[in-house]
Amino acid sequence: MNQPIVGYHQDEESDWVADLACGHGQHVRHQPPFFSRPWVLTESGRNQYLGTVLNCKKCEEPSVEPASSP
Repeated sequence: MNQPIVGYHQDEESDWVADLACGHGQHVRHQPPFFSRPWVLTESGRNQYLGTVLNCKKCEEPSVEPASSP
């Protein structure tokens, strides 16, 4: 499900995580040649991508209902 970026934070390993409107997060790493996202390295670069839509894989996962007690 597509969700816009509403902010950013860094995880425990100092990698950048995009905060999505749905409340989930998605890593936005710059690790060439695998991921080329130099914009994550500066605050102005990150700010330019606020509102950009990313596919939230967690929103697409089927929700798991807790088992009911007998």
